[in-house]
Amino acid sequence: MLNFDHSLARALEGFYVPWQAAEPPAPKLALWNAPLAAALGLPEAEPEQYARWFSGAEAVPGSQPLALAYAGHQFGHFNPQLGDGRALLLGEVLRPDGARFDLQFKGSGPTPFSRQADGKSTLSAALREYLMSEAMAALGVPTTRSLAVVLTGEGIWRETPQPGAVLTRVAASHLRVGTFEWAAAHKGREAVEQLADYALQRHFPERLSERNRPLALLDAVCEVQAQLVAKWMNLGFIHGVMNTDNVTISGETIDYGPCAFLDAYSATQVFSSIDHNGRYAFGNQPVVCRWNLYRLASALIEAIVAVDEADNEAARLMLEQWGERYERHWIAGLRPKLGLATAEEGDLALGQTLFAALEGQGADFTRLFRALSASLSEGYGAVGAECSDPEALREWWELWQARLAREPLAIAERQAAMDAVNPVYIPRNHLTDAALKAADTGDMEPFNALLELVTHPFVQRDGMEHYAHGAPEGSPAHVTYCGT
Repeated sequence: MLNFDHSLARALEGFYVPWQAAEPPAPKLALWNAPLAAALGLPEAEPEQYARWFSGAEAVPGSQPLALAYAGHQFGHFNPQLGDGRALLLGEVLRPDGARFDLQFKGSGPTPFSRQADGKSTLSAALREYLMSEAMAALGVPTTRSLAVVLTGEGIWRETPQPGAVLTRVAASHLRVGTFEWAAAHKGREAVEQLADYALQRHFPERLSERNRPLALLDAVCEVQAQLVAKWMNLGFIHGVMNTDNVTISGETIDYGPCAFLDAYSATQVFSSIDHNGRYAFGNQPVVCRWNLYRLASALIEAIVAVDEADNEAARLMLEQWGERYERHWIAGLRPKLGLATAEEGDLALGQTLFAALEGQGADFTRLFRALSASLSEGYGAVGAECSDPEALREWWELWQARLAREPLAIAERQAAMDAVNPVYIPRNHLTDAALKAADTGDMEPFNALLELVTHPFVQRDGMEHYAHGAPEGSPAHVTYCGT
């Protein structure tokens, strides 16, 4: 059925436990990602068969389920033994074009890493990940993808009874910073070297020939994580729980638990119910990313200096200079959002000044960039209308206009370019919550309508104006939960 391979099982014995999913009492297909299935080379089948395969009721032909071991720094505190407590890696799928992807269950029951938890997932948690991951893919953000959501036919207790479900996730791999932390803590340098070689072969094969392979891996992960977090920041996305077990070696966004998109801009915005001190606030994400990369470096350092003691300094400089690397990617992504077709030295300051001026203005992050595009033909008023103080951005807007004048383009051409990268539709928090509540009662129509819009985010639709606005005034503060 699928062209499975199991390179991780062959290369990394001892990093996993073979395991089987719990058998669901009454599996029923809730969502199926037909375009992704076709890309993976998955043949067509009846929905009932998909429900049995992608719930654990029947083994997916060719799969070899494994629960992966990893550690992690959670809110800054090291836990040496985490692992797949509610997930199972079915194996790697080789697509028709030769690309390799992991296929993984989430919510398929307890494993040896569950730590007295039930290992199950609610329908709401599965649908949230499906919606968020597919929206992020449509926005051009490296991300895991969602293939299927299957109702298990059982109730799951999360403060109140909720429908249970299994999500099938597709990822470039499930190697994490926490995987390296686990190897360093439990197995030592040789195991870290083995893992580093596997990660390079899997994700950065062009760097296998470098003199110091563990250092090359650190540099590669620093690069892809800088690119990833810059994309988050340019879309107003808050991951919510940037623990090291949620940081991928591939540079994909993973684990959509307490995540959300900004409505009103604030660098200190937090939505997660468990982030009491704002560690993972929107504006902290680049800082935390570098902190997490230091943890990767700590796990790799013995292997790095075993090749050359002098490379300890190279690793230190790499991390010290990571902020500059991140800023290069952030401004490179912000330029097209601002309609800038060329690069100038002052662009970074221009972008930073914009967000400093936005603080406290209540301006909707997503709508603001569409307003900037509209202001090219309508004037400053389109931007001022987004702020609590209509004059708050005028000085910045005039600086921006002067910058635009140095690379003359026709207004229509610049607007089209800006509208091609600034979305109209995102999974807005109040709409997502409403869709998930309806789905819990069996009504999937609001969810499917929202999914259709956010997976075509740049195309404005007539009659869909309420999908492009934040929560109504007076709505309660939005709070997200991890779903476990």
